[in-house]
Amino acid sequence: MTLITTSKDLKTLCTKLRKSDFVTVDTEFIRERTYYPNLCLIQVAGDDEEAYAIDPLAEGIDLAPFYEFLRDKEVLKVFHACRQDLEIFYNHMGKLPTPIFDTQVAAMVCGYGEQVSYEVLVNSIVKKQLDKSSRFTDWAMRPLTSKQLKYALADVTHLRKIFLKLAERVEKLERTAWIKDEMKNLSDKENYISRPEEAWERIKIPSHKIRALCVLKEVAAWRETLAQQADVPRGRIMKDEALAEIATHPPTNAEALAKMRNVNRGFAESERAQELLAAVKRGIEMEESEGPKWEPRPHLPPGMAPTIDLLRVLLKLRCEEAQVAPKLLCVASDLELIAAFGKEAKVAAMSGWRYKLFGKEALELRDGKLAIAVENGKLKLVPSETKPAAE
Repeated sequence: MTLITTSKDLKTLCTKLRKSDFVTVDTEFIRERTYYPNLCLIQVAGDDEEAYAIDPLAEGIDLAPFYEFLRDKEVLKVFHACRQDLEIFYNHMGKLPTPIFDTQVAAMVCGYGEQVSYEVLVNSIVKKQLDKSSRFTDWAMRPLTSKQLKYALADVTHLRKIFLKLAERVEKLERTAWIKDEMKNLSDKENYISRPEEAWERIKIPSHKIRALCVLKEVAAWRETLAQQADVPRGRIMKDEALAEIATHPPTNAEALAKMRNVNRGFAESERAQELLAAVKRGIEMEESEGPKWEPRPHLPPGMAPTIDLLRVLLKLRCEEAQVAPKLLCVASDLELIAAFGKEAKVAAMSGWRYKLFGKEALELRDGKLAIAVENGKLKLVPSETKPAAE
């Protein structure tokens, strides 16, 4: 195994990697004490099956050549469960690696279950056991031990065989278009941008009155901006529960802020509290037309439970036949919307490969055009024989 700690060696490695058809990539990072993940190690393996560890914390190293390589469209970058890796690279590069392939998604497409772990794939495909004793190591500590490096590089060496096996199966099943569709979604940069003005959306509050939402939007944006600037976790600035309480019962002065259950009295007397109170004031004075647009979940008509159950049976039937993870095809909340609103439901199963595999029949079952029957102990779909009610 090779540890890259200089810009010169990294540049040489990138030139070598460009000759590969695909490379496997993984990262080690720490984010418990920061807002942004702290990148501590990058692992990569190319066609020669030799694995390399790149130390982004090495003094004077310039990662620009590697980031440029990640954008090389001629080389496929293979990850497992890549969302956090892509987030890290987007934060550092301002762009996303391309093209990409996620073996976790491919495994879901090929019948290995939902959100299957890398360890499971190593066991089932490579027939080896991973040594996970270094899983919770401090990757920011230097020097890295040989045990740490061996653990880290295993995440890209075995990934080569896993990728080749899954890619072969995806092609055999004629599901390449499915993978491309999922990779397109993962490659949307909007997945990795945290905008302060949108931070309120992830906080639950008991009241959805417009004034409470206006205050929530302002105080959540205040916290998000501060967390980003200081590079500390959101909760270190203020907990979600405190923001929810402030939005529901907005304080107008430090005394009222200090009396709040979820706000530390010491904070209420600090200079930062004045910034928070200014955000509360902006929320109180905000024009309702400029306030956040909260869209409640559509109300389901009464009597939908049996229809939802039927759709759930159909989903299980099709997933077992196609060996696809149900969560990838249609989540439970989307089944409810299909049952209630039919083709008007704005869900993933109403378009693309999901519609062909499940959505079309789901609509026909919902509308009474298809029925579920039992034949030789197995479920099957049959044309409905239901006749219009007599007048």
